[in-house]
Order: sequence, then structure tokens, then C-alpha cells
Amino acid sequence: MKSLLKKAEHLLEMGGEKKDIVFLVISGAALLASIFDFLPLPFDPAWVAILLCGIPIVLEAIIGLVTAFDIKADVLVSLALIASVCIGEDFAAGEIAFIMQIGALLEDLTVAKARAGIEKLVRLTPRTARVVSGEQETVLPADQVRIGDVIRVLPGETVPVDGVILSGQTSVNQAVMTGESLPVDKTVGDEISSGTVNQFGAFEMRATKVGEDSSIQRMIRLVQSADAGKAKIVGLADRWATWVVVAALTAAVLTWLISGQIIRAVTILVVFCPCALVLATPTAVMAAIGNATKHGFLVREGDALERLSTVTKMTFDKTGTLTYGIPEVTAVKCISGYTEKEIYILAAAAEQLSEHPLGKAVVKGCKRSGAETIPPCEQFRMIPGRGVSAAVQGHRILAGNREMLSENGIPLLPNVKAETDAHLQRGSTLIYIAVDGAFAGYIALSDTVRGESASMICGIQALGVQPVLLTGDSENAAGAIANELHIVQMHANCLPEDKLKWIGQYQQEGQCVCMIGDGINDAPALKKADVGIAMGGIGSDIAVDAADIVLVDDEIKELPHLLALSQKMMKTIKWNLTFSMALNFIAIGLAFPGILNPVIGALVHNAGSVLVIIHSALLLKWKSKP
Repeated sequence: MKSLLKKAEHLLEMGGEKKDIVFLVISGAALLASIFDFLPLPFDPAWVAILLCGIPIVLEAIIGLVTAFDIKADVLVSLALIASVCIGEDFAAGEIAFIMQIGALLEDLTVAKARAGIEKLVRLTPRTARVVSGEQETVLPADQVRIGDVIRVLPGETVPVDGVILSGQTSVNQAVMTGESLPVDKTVGDEISSGTVNQFGAFEMRATKVGEDSSIQRMIRLVQSADAGKAKIVGLADRWATWVVVAALTAAVLTWLISGQIIRAVTILVVFCPCALVLATPTAVMAAIGNATKHGFLVREGDALERLSTVTKMTFDKTGTLTYGIPEVTAVKCISGYTEKEIYILAAAAEQLSEHPLGKAVVKGCKRSGAETIPPCEQFRMIPGRGVSAAVQGHRILAGNREMLSENGIPLLPNVKAETDAHLQRGSTLIYIAVDGAFAGYIALSDTVRGESASMICGIQALGVQPVLLTGDSENAAGAIANELHIVQMHANCLPEDKLKWIGQYQQEGQCVCMIGDGINDAPALKKADVGIAMGGIGSDIAVDAADIVLVDDEIKELPHLLALSQKMMKTIKWNLTFSMALNFIAIGLAFPGILNPVIGALVHNAGSVLVIIHSALLLKWKSKP
């Protein structure tokens, strides 16, 4: 028996939306023929609608009952169909089946539209790659590329794997990964992600992440895990649906016994079907997920949006989340007879062979400042934990921390110390410069705040959520950022276990906590929080895997919209549930005295289902007020 039901279930799944549309068109025409009787058939044309639209409903109900004892709306609809046929109301049975299938199709189309913005990533997966070995180029399936392979990408082609450009320069359309509408220039040494599209020049790259580890595949895995059915409130609606079925059967039997008219009992079965109740939540959740996708979020499960709607505290990591996570030169100070520009160029020359992020920031900043050329350096030496030493244009240059000056017997003047301490209080990092054994000046670097961080913090505060800074940085660096962004609550010098402790403490106080982070050290906190949001662009794989929601393009300015969207989604669900229950009880009140017949009852009931779906679909294009 179960094997036969499994085959029937497989047959029901075949064809998809196109089949449903064809069946509905044929059924609609048959119902019109039944009304106006313009076809000389030996049977009522309404039977076409019963067979095409009604049989699938009855089969699904039987499959659910036998395989999982799952009592849902299909059971009640099937009883209404069978009862209508038994009492000779063929047109009513056909109309019930026809309108039920319209509601099901609308739901499918709503969900499909909501997911379309995400699932297009799957279609963008590159299938082949040009692997270069010596002078030979071989076109291979993309999944056969290995780490270290050299790949050639021609104009117009999709980048097959993640890698680093070895030769050539181009412009790349990164919209699929970052949402940027304009192409981004790329040259030797730049990282490039799979799924992005090469716009103009050809280039060669070395593969660094392939197969399931590539950026596009990681995004696809997140997409495939999106499931509105995981929301707790969906389970609640399903439980209500079961009780409604039982109540409907009881009401129908009592109506038949009291009135003696089976048609009234059939009408109650029709109008009491909990379709709108069951549709109320999943359509709203999936529409909200579709809306979030348009704003750069990948929501891994609908439950995350439900939990996000109740968040009272939003905790932030600092580096890479509220800031760019990249040091930049913020001040250059000259103490000796050199000019600031000369000190800047000498420091950049000494640092140009350094692999340290601060050294790279100095070189990059010097080039941006307008320096025509940076002179070469000789006798370069990296001193771990201290800085660098090099000969530039005949001068001995030291560029490093204060300990490096002390070890070389170079004193720091008292007035200079006061200036540098002021920079340190603001969270800056200093590189001290000495020329030929004499202190010459210093360069201050700091992690710059994202331009949208301030407005984002104001936005979430306006929604009644309190921001909290949780960072492993020093008290000074954390305090500077917190003051700039008007964040009142701050905890600095946090190890991963400290972040867990603070989130746990807030939760014990009855707060619902959301955590936003990007690093491996944030992964435990992202898991611990009621909702974890990871930065998808710069975030580590571990952080992304630990999060409930991923911000693909790192545009944190969209966080207030996501928060407002989750609150709007819950309001939509509650309105849907209230409306569907009220409509059911009003219809029952009209069906009991015979005011509604099965045909009108089917129209009223399914009109409610359609209104619920349309109301949920409005979330797809909903925008929060700025």
C-alpha cells in the first residue's frame, strides 16, 4: 500500500507549475460549460475539474494520513469534495477543487518569486575552466580544478574558482557576490571570487579555493538551507490546523443531526478548511526572505527572522564590522629638519619590502598622498616585534615601535611623548621614524570607521534596539569607536569566551541578543546569540557557517531594514492568522442556518486564502522608512 502511495506522490510532483496552469485552464473552461450548458456531453463537464484538480487533493490527503497520520487541510477539502459529489452537487465539488488549486498555485508562485533572487546563484555556477600548463591550455569541468592550478579567464567568461591574479588586468562584475553595480578593476595580486564575470581584459590566476570551498558554492549552500518551514510559528499554525479539522468534522456532524440537511454540513466542511491559516505563515516568511535577499542578506532559516523581530540588544564586533578592518595613515608628524612629505617617503621606502599590514598601509598611503616615486631601499631587515631597518638614499632608516627606539638609544622628547600619547588614547597605532640615529617623526595609523556605521547605529536605536560593542581591542581603541558612534555599552579586551559570557549574561536578564561579527573569534558568539549575523564578504568561513543570516556585501547600512522587516513580517503573520480564523467562524455562522451553500462557501473560503497570500506577497517589495 505504502509503495503505491509513494508512486502516486511521485506522479503528483511531476510537471510542476506549468502542469497546474494547464489543468486550471481546462478545469475553468469545463466549469463554464457546466454553468451555461453549451457542450452536448453525456456527463456534467464539472467532472473534468473534479478529476484534474480534485483527485490530486484527495491523493495528497490519503498519502498524508497513511504515511504520517498527518491531518491537514487536504483531509477536510477531500471530505467536502466527496460529500458534495455524494449529494449530487457536482458543480460545487468542481468549483471547490478548482479554487483550492488556484490558492495552491498562488502560494507556489509567491514562494518561487521570493526564492528566485537567491536561487539564481545556482544557475550562475561556472561549468568549465581553462587550465594552463606551460604553453598548453585545457578546458576542464570546473569541479576538476585543483588548488594551485593556473587558470586563464577570457573577457565575458565567469570566474570558475576563487584565486589570485598572476598576470593581466581587467574589470570584473562582482554583482553576484557583492551587489556592486559597477565593474571593479583588478590587477596582479588581487583576489578574485568564483561566480564573478570578467568584463574586458584576459588574465591568468592561481586557484586558491575550489569546488565546495569556492565563494559561489558557499553562497549556494547557504541558499539551499533557507527554509521557511523551520519557523516556530509555522509549527503553531500546523497544530491549529489539526484542531480545526477536528472541530470542523464535529460541527458538520452536529449541523447534520440538528438541521437534518446534509448540504449544510457539507458547506461547513468547505468553509472550515484551514487553508488560509496554514498559508498565513510560510508565505509571509518566504516573502520576507526574498525581500532580505534584495538587500544583500542570505537568511538561512525563517526562524531567524522570527527571533530577530524580538531582539532588544544588538552586539557588534569592531574590526571588520563597524570598521573596515584595514589600517590607514591618519597623521604624519615631522620633528627634525625634514618636511612631513620627506619623512613619509623615507618611511614608505623603508617599509616597501615589509609584509606587515602596517608597513603595507604606510606604502599605500604614501602613494595615495601624491608621492611621485618611492626610492628603493637597501640592506632591508625585518626585526620581529619591533619594526624594520633599511638604507634609503644613503640614510639609515628605522621604522618601528617605541621599544625599537629605546633599544637603539634614541630618546623621545617629552613634548613629543604627550602628542603620541594623545594619538594612543584615540586608539591609533604609531610607527616611530629615526634617520641616522636621530628621532625624526612618527606616523599614526588607525582602523577607519565605515561611513555608514553611524547612521546604522541610529537606525537600530530608533527601532528600540540597544547597540553594544564587544571587541578584543584595547580600551582606548574601543572607547574611541564607541564615542564616535554614540554606543553607550562597550566591553573591550574580549576573548571569545568573554563575548560568550556577556551574551549569556544579557540572555539571563531576559534580553534577546543579536550578534554581528566577521572573524573566527566571533563564531562562538554568533552561535550563542539568539540571532547571529556574519559579514559575508570579509568574514571567515567559520563565522559564516556559525551564523543564521549572512550579509553578503558587508553593507551594514541595511541592518535597520532587516530589523524592521522582521518586525513587519511578524505583524503580517499575526494579521493573517487573525483574519483567517475570523473568516472561518463568520462563514460557519452563515452556513449553519443555510445562508451559504457549498458553492458560495467555497468562494468565500478561498477568497480568504487568496487575500492572505496577496497580503504576504506585499512583503517582497516592502521598504522600511528611512
